[in-house]
Amino acid sequence: MPQQKSVCVYCGSRFGANPDFKQAALDLGQALAANQWRLVYGAGDVGLMGAVAHSTQTAGGETFGVIPSHLFKREVGKRDLNTFIVTETMHERKKVMYMNSDAIVVMPGGAGSLDEFFEVLTWRQLGLHSKPIFLLNTNSFWSPLVALTDHIVAQGFADASLLDFISVTDTVTDLTRQLSDVLR
Repeated sequence: MPQQKSVCVYCGSRFGANPDFKQAALDLGQALAANQWRLVYGAGDVGLMGAVAHSTQTAGGETFGVIPSHLFKREVGKRDLNTFIVTETMHERKKVMYMNSDAIVVMPGGAGSLDEFFEVLTWRQLGLHSKPIFLLNTNSFWSPLVALTDHIVAQGFADASLLDFISVTDTVTDLTRQLSDVLR
């Protein structure tokens, strides 16, 4: 039997200003479960993190959460996951999440989501991995980031190949189709 594929989801510990962000998290959780892809995420039970985890669980999917001890109360560590890991540092959290995933999806979020995105993008740029990286651009949330990335390349601070490492998708349906192609 082939090993289950895992999708790392970086997203906000808040819901954000647009209710479509929460709906996308719920839809993504259902899609992960429907495709038998394990959710790997930050183990929080708040905001988009909690929504994607609850949705995955409700649909019968597998969940793998990683949270640093200093965020356990703030992000309300979700203990009822299939796998629940507590780390000492944020860096360890990111490493464990990355090491246990086959693809990365970045949903709307704040500084933490940006940090996670840029770390895996930098690792990809340096040739340290070849995992696909997706920006779920719900309601054009990530469009300014995409424009900034284009600007970085246009100004000569990165090769155009950097843009090839990022797939931008507007809907969970399109994301699911793209994930199906890369997680065969």
